[in-house]
Amino acid sequence: MHSWCVQADWRAPTIVGGEGAHFIDDQGRRFLDMSSLAECMNLGHQHPRVVRAIQEQAATLCFVTAAWGAEPRARLAQLLLEKSGFAGGRVFFTLGGADANEHAVKFARQASRKARGRIITRERSYHGASYAAMALSGDARTESQVDAASFGVLRVPPPYAYRCPFGTTNDEDCGAAAAARVAQVIDGAGAGAVAAVLMEPNAGTNGIVAPDNFWPRVREATALRGVYLIADEVMSGFGRCGEWFAWQRYGEAGRPDLMTLAKGLTGAHLPLGAVVLSAGVAAPLEHAMLYTGLTYCGHPLACAAGVAAVQAYEEDGLIERSRRLGAEMRAALDRIAARHPVVGEVRGGAGLFAVLELVRDRATREPLAPWATTHASLRALVDRAREAGVSFATRGNLIILAPPLVIGERELIDALALLDRLLGEFDWT
Repeated sequence: MHSWCVQADWRAPTIVGGEGAHFIDDQGRRFLDMSSLAECMNLGHQHPRVVRAIQEQAATLCFVTAAWGAEPRARLAQLLLEKSGFAGGRVFFTLGGADANEHAVKFARQASRKARGRIITRERSYHGASYAAMALSGDARTESQVDAASFGVLRVPPPYAYRCPFGTTNDEDCGAAAAARVAQVIDGAGAGAVAAVLMEPNAGTNGIVAPDNFWPRVREATALRGVYLIADEVMSGFGRCGEWFAWQRYGEAGRPDLMTLAKGLTGAHLPLGAVVLSAGVAAPLEHAMLYTGLTYCGHPLACAAGVAAVQAYEEDGLIERSRRLGAEMRAALDRIAARHPVVGEVRGGAGLFAVLELVRDRATREPLAPWATTHASLRALVDRAREAGVSFATRGNLIILAPPLVIGERELIDALALLDRLLGEFDWT
């Protein structure tokens, strides 16, 4: 079975290989990957350093449970603490992003001694597709599948400045209003009843890039009230937004208490997630029973891949490269938007992540199609791009651009030129 689709409607080629920013199907067709598949192939396909690390680890030790120590697990944990600056913290490894978010909530509740403490999340957010992760999410695809309140989840409107739910008319006011709502909900429930706020600091396939003042103000509001802040960095981490982790754009003013990782953690070469706990969260758990476990948590093969991935990001200068190419991509997208009225707004660009929101009318901001359905012309654009050897990702009215950090500059320029041309070839009424 295939995820996020009607099974009877599934039609897709079989992928048999890849190299750099390209993947290859069983007919020998090469596709330039402009979304890193699921925004996860940050290192591109078949990165030689990561592949070699997996092979070498497999020859030494394929598996040992977390009841025993494992050298690659310890090395990766230390690297993550170093890159995040979480001195004295701890790392718990999971299998992916959804269970990382579930465990972050579990740890926040246990460390705060609020076993049934409420968790505040955003509407139009995504934290995974397990039942608890769906409850944490504010995703249109899963709202009918789970009762968020039964999981102790309270939701707040997103900092969606383009269509601000608070009625503001500029980014700064919308960011301030969205952060103030978080504070209001904590106060309404009582700080003693709220264990944590869980949010994405930046990138997400919801297409919402928060105003610059939002995250630091949420950090301030939670810190003042003694509520943990969890940064879901599953998509935004490892250079995607121009920093090791997106919250680092704001310096110490944006530092969370916990953060969750997956996707770019191994460059998607093997499944792996992680929860990074600050010293302040880890300390109350140090002499308490940790009531959790996963047979494959901290799998040696996956952790070896993670160590190699972190080394590749650093030694190949990919974090800085993402920042530089992201600025170039954003400038090109702004030029595209100026030529095509269907582009209502361009968002992102701090790293190799950007979103185009398409509209029927730029003046009124009327959506191209109701969220989260996709206009027929946008589906056709994706098909035409694939025929030309480029794979774009879309969701609803959004074109989501998140190419591998190793993409060639000429490849990026050519892909954006193709997008520019195709936007002018379709009827957007």
